[in-house]
Amino acid sequence: MTIGSITGSAAVRAFRHRNYRLFFAGQGISLVGSWMQAVAQAWLVLTLTNDPLILGIVAAAQWTPVLILGLFGGLIADTLPKRWTLVVCEATLAALALILGVLTLAGMVQVWMILVLAVLLGCVNAIEMPVRQAFAVEMVGREDVVNAVILNSALFNSARVIGPAVAGLTIAATNTGVAFLINGASFLAVIVGLLMMRDAELHSPPPIRRPHTVREVMASVGEGVAYVRRTPIVLYSVLIVGLAATIGMNFQVTIPPFARATLGGDAADFGFLMTATGLGSVAAALWLASRRRPAPWLIPSGAALLGAALILVAILPRIAVALPALTLAGFGAIGMAATGNTTIQTVVPDELRGRVMSVYTTVFAGSTPIGAIFAGAIASAANPVVALGVGGVGTLAVGVVGLLWLRRNREVADLTLREAPAPGSFRDAAHGLEGAEGEPRRRPGTATP
Repeated sequence: MTIGSITGSAAVRAFRHRNYRLFFAGQGISLVGSWMQAVAQAWLVLTLTNDPLILGIVAAAQWTPVLILGLFGGLIADTLPKRWTLVVCEATLAALALILGVLTLAGMVQVWMILVLAVLLGCVNAIEMPVRQAFAVEMVGREDVVNAVILNSALFNSARVIGPAVAGLTIAATNTGVAFLINGASFLAVIVGLLMMRDAELHSPPPIRRPHTVREVMASVGEGVAYVRRTPIVLYSVLIVGLAATIGMNFQVTIPPFARATLGGDAADFGFLMTATGLGSVAAALWLASRRRPAPWLIPSGAALLGAALILVAILPRIAVALPALTLAGFGAIGMAATGNTTIQTVVPDELRGRVMSVYTTVFAGSTPIGAIFAGAIASAANPVVALGVGGVGTLAVGVVGLLWLRRNREVADLTLREAPAPGSFRDAAHGLEGAEGEPRRRPGTATP
């Protein structure tokens, strides 16, 4: 099968672009390592402390910088060359993973060290995430950006299937430090892919004027926030995804103690439970990849499915129920998040892309500090089952309210579906999505997640 025959499929249109194929291959290897580290770090913290609240604090330490600095990361995405910014970010992430691996294998690692490294990781992610999100359109152009975003989501969640399972088996057979070292080495693949790209084939937008004063920086960042605030479907997408992520998407905090304390399992069991969420996520991403346009109703529907699945796990806390239920949870979570991402990407103007996507990633990823500590505190004070149940009820409520709002404001969804540009006409449609006062009407984003 040739590359031409593969890229001819509507579901993988973004593969027509050589730069995107390089990016996809490098990310595929690196993301497996990143998921290995996520599982290994959670298990290491739980082993050192046996306290789910500390798990929440570590997650909060990792994502608080995104909450604080994420909007400025979007400004960087709009002013600096994205490819070279990503090279620096990926190299820094590799160094942090290798340091944690060496400390763990040497038997020197302590919780405060993990916290410090988590904060540094969060600082890098505050820049890397919006830059990577905004870079998609430069690799494939507007006509294929929705497909590229969905394929990125499919890739991310395919790694979510493989990484946790490999991490669980690696930890059981060797040491958590080995998983960290593998992750550090995996970043080499994405760095090489970025370095092999051709600048002439990038669809780079004209650079915006770089701000030179604090006032100019704040005004530039404010443009992205203002666009989100005055564009109904973008604001809707950000709010639903942000609330659902805060309340229900705390798997790294709730699933480790659930596997260990409730089910009496080990690192391998934890890995397989996380793999189950990944299987559902991949299924959702592949299904979305076959769609030509985003469907806003999938955002609250995904949140509702996520919540219902978590409630099922809480009601019937056994492995035979948890595996299929978490698969449904993964499907709902990515159906929600990826649709929110693509809905935003469809309408945001190129010159605001980095800043608007930084709002999305700040809310989506930045919700983790609040949600992680909340879920960790409940799991520590009561038990992991209660934490899962509370998260499920809250997320289900967000989904139901979101569906009701969308039903009462059908013109928002109808305009998105009617005027979202088909491949080849993104720019014209984007200019056509104007409100009564001339403001743009909508647009999507993706996680890292």
